Amino acid sequence: MSRLLIGLSKLSSGNYARIHKRSFRSFSLTPPYMKIGTKLTKDSPDGSNIRDVLLFDPTKEEMITVSDKTFPKVLVESTQVGSSHGWGVFSNDIDGSLCISDLYSLLASKSNPKMIPLPSLIDDNVWNVAMSSSPSEEDCVVGIKSRGLVLSLCRPHCDKSWTNIEIRSVESSVKWETANLMFSKRDQRFYLPVPRGNFLFSWDLNLESNESPKFHELRFRDIPELDESEWGMLDACCGRSEYLVESASSGERFFVKWYVYGDFSSNQERYDYMTKRFMVFREEETTKGPYMCYTEDIGDVCIFLSKSEAFCIEASSCPGLKPNSIYYIGSGFGIYSLTNNTIHNFQAPKGVPTSVSDPYWIQSPSSL
Repeated sequence: MSRLLIGLSKLSSGNYARIHKRSFRSFSLTPPYMKIGTKLTKDSPDGSNIRDVLLFDPTKEEMITVSDKTFPKVLVESTQVGSSHGWGVFSNDIDGSLCISDLYSLLASKSNPKMIPLPSLIDDNVWNVAMSSSPSEEDCVVGIKSRGLVLSLCRPHCDKSWTNIEIRSVESSVKWETANLMFSKRDQRFYLPVPRGNFLFSWDLNLESNESPKFHELRFRDIPELDESEWGMLDACCGRSEYLVESASSGERFFVKWYVYGDFSSNQERYDYMTKRFMVFREEETTKGPYMCYTEDIGDVCIFLSKSEAFCIEASSCPGLKPNSIYYIGSGFGIYSLTNNTIHNFQAPKGVPTSVSDPYWIQSPSSL
């Protein structure tokens, strides 16, 4: 992800939008946004500092600046490892301690961001984070999926330790490292799609009895009719990710497949990874049970994919968002139109940091 934004200006395909700078004032309905980076403006003797936070607004395709944001010492010493419900999860670089913070929320205090401590993990190699609700709620459950094949669950406001589940024991033949955790508000369960598989596993909120997950087979229907060369291209993709996404307002659920192609650059002696295609399947109830049905029409919905917990919102709730689209960060940075299967790439603005280490869409409280 370190070349995420800078490399965008070198892409040869897609239409580009020029990103301009503006200062943050206020939003009546704030859209999801991406944290581009921070600029240090002042150090303090107590180890805290003041920074300008650089964000990207996808509705106006502009960079915005939140000036004079206080970073407490514990967050200065930490790296963000996840995001859900507009809150970030941070791991301390010195002692490995964890906390949740609303540091990058546009509605958070600029001088005193909220911080909620979390118990220490047995495996701190975090892949992604999901939450049952905003961590400001007393009954919130936080789920952390590690690359080391452990699913950890806890209630930040009452648990002093994690409930740790060995995922490998669920299905030892699966490569779980890059499986993406999500929480279903409709079912009150955490779901984990099996990478390149046709099934899910899920766990409920009863943390004491979560050793045995529930198995869910995915049955697909209305598979798109692609020619042999197109299927060959998808088979050649070196990366594929699966996401289960649920609308918080309607409970409608989608299963998304993200195909990424790697091309070796001899000049730079590295692989460049580019998004080739998304496939979206809508969950539909039938007389024979639920099916995941291929669709190129999700209506007014926008899906947001990144290292954050995947989410979707209605485009009409945030003027400027494009309906029937996927906004993505990772292997490019842009909008994928499901209407015509085309990609609109965002061009890197001047003045952004050369390294973007936090590829997260931050969901604003107004869109939850």
